[in-house]
Amino acid sequence: MHLREITDDNRDAVRALRVRRDQKQFVASVSKSLKEAAKKAEANPWYRAVYRGDEPVGFVMLSWRPPAGPYQGRHFLWRLLVDKRYQRRGIGREALMQIAALVRADGATELLTSYEPGDGEPWPFYQKFGFEPTGEIDDGEIVLRLTFPAR
Repeated sequence: MHLREITDDNRDAVRALRVRRDQKQFVASVSKSLKEAAKKAEANPWYRAVYRGDEPVGFVMLSWRPPAGPYQGRHFLWRLLVDKRYQRRGIGREALMQIAALVRADGATELLTSYEPGDGEPWPFYQKFGFEPTGEIDDGEIVLRLTFPAR
């Protein structure tokens, strides 16, 4: 599994990725995410397709140390999506491991994310990975923090 830039060659295949119907309330589509990234350049969006071999199976997007705003200078996992055909195979966990390694290599001491609470919410996934609630709520979403051990 690896992360790959989204280009004209793979954009349509990545945009075709879909989550299960019961997950749609928790994660925006790739198309919506790319539009949001284009509209919110100030959030310093960084995004990649998640590949297994030569096939796109997921999508990740971070706000990478934005110069201003509530997450100024921090890394915030904005989207994590694994196509419904490839879930429950460890792809989300592996993608998150790679993202955490990249963020840590960038000098960060933490990675933030958030989720919307509800039936089927992603909290158990993030909790198993080591994220903890910060006590903050952002636009109705619970903010989580993954703290990296000191080197």
